[in-house]
Amino acid sequence: MKDIKSLFRQPNVSSERIQKLKKFCKPLHLNFKDFSLLDLAFHHRSCSNEVKGFRHLNNERLEFLGDSVLGMVTATYLYKNLPEHSEGELSKIKSSVVSEKALAPIALKFGIDKMLVLGKGAELNNEAKSPSILADCMEAIIGAYYLDHGYEDVEKYVLSFIREEIQKVLHNQGIKDYKSMLQEYFQKKYQMCPVYELVSKSGPDHDQTFSVCVHLNDTVYGPVNAKSKKQAEQNAAKLAWETLNQK
Repeated sequence: MKDIKSLFRQPNVSSERIQKLKKFCKPLHLNFKDFSLLDLAFHHRSCSNEVKGFRHLNNERLEFLGDSVLGMVTATYLYKNLPEHSEGELSKIKSSVVSEKALAPIALKFGIDKMLVLGKGAELNNEAKSPSILADCMEAIIGAYYLDHGYEDVEKYVLSFIREEIQKVLHNQGIKDYKSMLQEYFQKKYQMCPVYELVSKSGPDHDQTFSVCVHLNDTVYGPVNAKSKKQAEQNAAKLAWETLNQK
């Protein structure tokens, strides 16, 4: 099996950048051995074509890995610590705490927006504050730390912030998962599932807007917009849920 660093060439990380990365890690108790992995986690895809010879210099693969690790750590913690909750209840809690809306504020609190490496267009549009970019970077850092330190250490890092989010949900202070709520309601009443339709997608890769509506039988709610397809679906579900509960 090839070494992970041989899969894609990466430019050297400057000593100045390494110092900034170390400063970022200190309050989070992260102890990276390979700072090129952490640095890669901060590279948004908008910068990929701006570094000559490093077309694949972005965090998307790390994000893919980190998403799975985050889900595994969260699911394991919920299974072990909430024995009286059903599978459906655990799924709702997990969906809330690993969502873009939950992760983005944590990313801002950690100062991830100040460490991001963006393309010129994304920088001009102040995309460092974009919830989807921040949440994706959170997952990329998790993926990088997993590769660098293994499961046990990345589990400690994830639990350092995910436990608090779980408690918020348990005390009804968390973010509602309107898609799950709407699906449960609609299945119970009509034995059918809501159908989400992507109406349109616009904008450059680094600043896309998704327009989504949701179909409930012959009634359509939306379209509504968001910066990610997942969030647009949540917004459409929220619109349908709130409309139904006003009747």
